[in-house]
Amino acid sequence: MLLKELSSLTSPLSDLQLNQLQQAIAELNPNQLAWVSGYLSGISQGGAVVATGAVSAAAVSAAPAGQLTVLFGSQTGNSKGVAEELAAAAKAQGLPVQVKSMANYKAKDLKTETHLIIVVSTNGEGEAPDDAIELHELLGSKKAPKLPELNYAVLALGDSSYEFFCQTGKDFDERLAATGAQSFLERLDCDVDYEAPAKEWGDKALKLVSETLVTSAQTAPAAQVFAAPAPLTASQYDKKNPYTATLATNQKITGRNSQKDVRHFEISLEDSGIQYRAGDALGVWFENDSELVDQVVKQVGLSGDEQVEVDGEKVSLRQALISHYELTQSYPGFVEKYAEISGSKKLAKIAADKAQAREYANSHQILDILAVKKNVSLTAEQLIAMLRRITPRLYSIASSQAEVDEEVHLTVGMVEFENEQGEPRSGGATGFLKRLEEGGEVNVFVEHNDNFRLPANPETPVIMVGPGTGVAPFRAFMQERDAQSAGGKNWMFFGDQTFTEDFLYQVEWRGYLDSGLLTKMDVAFSRDQEEKVYVQHRLLENAAQVYQWLEDGAHFYICGDANRMAKDVNDALVKIVQEQGKKSFEEAEEYVSELRRAKRYQRDVY
Repeated sequence: MLLKELSSLTSPLSDLQLNQLQQAIAELNPNQLAWVSGYLSGISQGGAVVATGAVSAAAVSAAPAGQLTVLFGSQTGNSKGVAEELAAAAKAQGLPVQVKSMANYKAKDLKTETHLIIVVSTNGEGEAPDDAIELHELLGSKKAPKLPELNYAVLALGDSSYEFFCQTGKDFDERLAATGAQSFLERLDCDVDYEAPAKEWGDKALKLVSETLVTSAQTAPAAQVFAAPAPLTASQYDKKNPYTATLATNQKITGRNSQKDVRHFEISLEDSGIQYRAGDALGVWFENDSELVDQVVKQVGLSGDEQVEVDGEKVSLRQALISHYELTQSYPGFVEKYAEISGSKKLAKIAADKAQAREYANSHQILDILAVKKNVSLTAEQLIAMLRRITPRLYSIASSQAEVDEEVHLTVGMVEFENEQGEPRSGGATGFLKRLEEGGEVNVFVEHNDNFRLPANPETPVIMVGPGTGVAPFRAFMQERDAQSAGGKNWMFFGDQTFTEDFLYQVEWRGYLDSGLLTKMDVAFSRDQEEKVYVQHRLLENAAQVYQWLEDGAHFYICGDANRMAKDVNDALVKIVQEQGKKSFEEAEEYVSELRRAKRYQRDVY
């Protein structure tokens, strides 16, 4: 296609020569194209072919020794962001580089790579993120290629609150080594505060790559640069530079007697230029409740007026705790550090058992852990040193811009509970959003999710499984399909506790059914009868029809809880394929895996 476009311009090549060139390079991968580029450049500067297949010394010295490929596996976008920044830095240094999601990378190309950097997160309990599953499995199988010529390095992102911290990165490191590939830089395992160490590691990695990738920096012409793919939408706003948006609507959408407080938020993006697609997420930066901050400060014997340094600036401890440090999410490291400082035997015993420490931290906020050993005085520096920095929360977008234009909608369940003493506790971001009045400001950015997209063909049928707030992206899907006048069938599975109190967006779903846009909807309200009924049960009840839709090319989507729901739905899907397709369990699992590889089975789970 490119050569055809070039042929329409003034060219010294004849049509025949252009066609011959097109045929010659059609099967070349980016690494080979980079070599050919340097080879031809060398010839153009005076080199000559001295024998069939041989080139002059000038041509060889002018050609890059290979290229750098940066692959990312990302569930929430962090690994993608790090990979793209690393690739941009490589490009700025004149290095030939390409950056790709593992989901869009052909494993066979590993054999032609010379320098590879893996940036990958760990999902759940040691699982690979969805876009990394296929490559992760291949490298761990008997089909893994031998890669003795490959130089690689791994940057792993994770959360030390989990038992299998950075496990996916560790797996890639071990599996690449087993292929005969050589690690040129020791793997770095990053915790949630990953940005500074990742940047330092990336700088080291690029320095090492530059020393071996280009054979002669003095004589080499400008290398062909394989830049990162253009993002879906260009925006000046991102995680580091969020947009200060205005909250337009804060509406509770569960009933008065519901056990849950689920809210519908509408946020104005007017004049921001921010664009998103159905399936994307919105990042929300938040501030801690000032009352909670005052309680924490008082608990450790401080006033809050103490000065601390944050990002090179002096601010009051109180302001630092409001704007910069996590107080509602704890982690095992905090339990361990406070046990040591306070001398608490109870906390020391908990910290000694990793599984118990993780469970305890997940169910206790910072204030509650500090209260285990009372009358412990800390300095402001000691307190800050034990805490993690605030990280933005990501929420599946519940709207399509084709419908809402310069707005973005969210469906958020409030995190609210009582601690062991009966004192109220709330989530950091959800509490902030709940407190935010209409007209208030919130800093946001869009996190694009290319692994959760509607089919490119609007005639393709889709099956959506989204209980509770997992309904959010499917509301966006329906708005998008409506705007497209899509002819494809749509089937929604929704579940929650009760029909009367928890049927989120009931009026909208009924409207879509009446219009015919929504072909079928099955609901499961677990507490409306004696026996608990969930979405996976409704799937099994409709097994024959679900399987037929899949056989007809339907795409299958899940959004919601990763720990139980998503696994239960996956098990139900495998069972449906096994029984309806008359397959063995192994064959059914492979069928589902093939759906995933074909991007017909996509998940947005948390």
